Amino acid sequence: MKRIDIYYGGEHYSVGGRRLEDLRQEVEAGLAAGSHWLEVNDGEGMMRIAHLLVTPGVPLAIVPIPDESPPLVPEEIWSEGGPPVAP
Repeated sequence: MKRIDIYYGGEHYSVGGRRLEDLRQEVEAGLAAGSHWLEVNDGEGMMRIAHLLVTPGVPLAIVPIPDESPPLVPEEIWSEGGPPVAP
């Protein structure tokens, strides 16, 4: 996995060098405890550490970014908001 993108408070952050499942477990354990400071990278290029306070009710999206995207097949049709489906 290339990196994991995080969307929090309308802003974009990222995490590198972590497994998706490990990150999800960290967030879930933090929520179960009531709150948790999640260390992420803020910005593009040079790493700048940021800490996000994860609490119940605060929207957080975790988006895995693979090393390479699979090539699209021209015959596939994209459904509304979803992955390609065969015609």
